[in-house]
Amino acid sequence: MYPGEGTPKATWIFGYGSLVWRPDFEFAERRAGFLRDRARRFWQGSTDHRGVPGRPGRVVTLVPEAGALCFGTAYRLSEANRESVLVGLDYRERGGFTRERVPVYFCEEGRATGESVSAVLYVATEANSNYLGPATLENMARQISQSRGPSGPNVEYVIRLAEALREMGAEDDQVFALEARLHALD
Repeated sequence: MYPGEGTPKATWIFGYGSLVWRPDFEFAERRAGFLRDRARRFWQGSTDHRGVPGRPGRVVTLVPEAGALCFGTAYRLSEANRESVLVGLDYRERGGFTRERVPVYFCEEGRATGESVSAVLYVATEANSNYLGPATLENMARQISQSRGPSGPNVEYVIRLAEALREMGAEDDQVFALEARLHALD
């Protein structure tokens, strides 16, 4: 058990993409946090939320990167709704994401508090059929600007993520560069 986790039954979820700004589930506690040695990248195709089959949008996944920090939001689930939230998240993240358990370090205004918890997160690897991999900033911006799915325009995903990261005082050069490029395309 990590410090701050409470009881051994406490379940935390860590969001680093749309879960940062749109969790769509009940939670008992919400805190800003970060992962170490993981970088957020727009390398996962979305054919079920921010794109459609044949015209995927781009959403974030995580890749190993020594020294990187990935900021996001940690949610503690209540014991009463734990299973239903996990079932809902498994469905929401069905487009190529799998669960992992990772240490999450809490922060306030982008600075570590010294507390950490073990959390569940969803990550997509190159082993799934929707994985798109790296591309130039220009190509990603063009694809994102033209993609739309059942959850809305892919551009909204990028803009809302950038806004949420700024609100928590977090830095993410790729998210902010992609946001700027998308604004330039308008």
